[in-house]
Amino acid sequence: MILYADIPGERLDAFLSRSVEDLSRSAAQKLLEEGCVKRNGKPGKKNDRLEPGDAIDVTIPEPKPLEAVPTKMDLEIAYEDEDVLVINKPKGLVVHPAAGHEDDTLVNGLLYARGDSLSGINGVLRPGIVHRIDKDTSGLLAIAKNDLAHSVLASQLKDHTMCRTYDAIVCGNLKDDTGTVDAPIGRSPSDRKKMCVITRNSKPAVTHYEVVKRYKGYTHIRCRLETGRTHQIRVHMAYIGHPLLGDAVYGHKKPELGQSSQCLHATLLQFTHPRTGRPVLVYAPLPAYFQQVLEKLERMQ
Repeated sequence: MILYADIPGERLDAFLSRSVEDLSRSAAQKLLEEGCVKRNGKPGKKNDRLEPGDAIDVTIPEPKPLEAVPTKMDLEIAYEDEDVLVINKPKGLVVHPAAGHEDDTLVNGLLYARGDSLSGINGVLRPGIVHRIDKDTSGLLAIAKNDLAHSVLASQLKDHTMCRTYDAIVCGNLKDDTGTVDAPIGRSPSDRKKMCVITRNSKPAVTHYEVVKRYKGYTHIRCRLETGRTHQIRVHMAYIGHPLLGDAVYGHKKPELGQSSQCLHATLLQFTHPRTGRPVLVYAPLPAYFQQVLEKLERMQ
């Protein structure tokens, strides 16, 4: 991974912690100590002061596998065959184990329910996980039950032939009934936990949207992802001045209409079956929390 410095005088370890997803300052310093980071072709040091344009070559070692414990939980299966499993994830469920969530994630539930039939490509912490959605985003998530299915689905994700459609409620009323946000997304220079639209150290990101219904002060929209960056819909809608209702990270800080997390639901998932080559379309109806917000908005009309 090659990144380019953009803030004069910034320490190398600080640059790494804000530029590499899920990399803490201490983890960045460890990478530097292990010789995994080069600055303009030479080994980097944590207190190196950068100049704009410096090329930072980062090698992330394979993580040491941790034990993911099978945990019994109720999982809503939207589709399943011998190759693919599609879960309708509820709001509030973390996808894979991480600090603070070692045994209460979707992966833990999958290991309990289907532990003997999941792809091993992503290792023990993400068995079968082809893509992920945020903890507080609900909806459809594809799981590969073998390595062939995983490889094919990952390729469809990469070449944008897997179609993912989300319903969202945004603040304000959009000017146009349809539109496209084409703006690169990268790590925020000021807050490493957030993403933002930025040109440096970013990746292309494209979101298509259409208005489903307009309400007083809010709009129900449907978004189709052409790319799949971290927090993409949340970042893009905030970028055009219409943050998601309830999104305290990228939008309004105070809860509105009783929502303290984003109103975002992965409604449709369409892909080509990895074995048969036939199209598969899976639908997840709007969950109760989303329907309740729409009912409140109807009463406000």
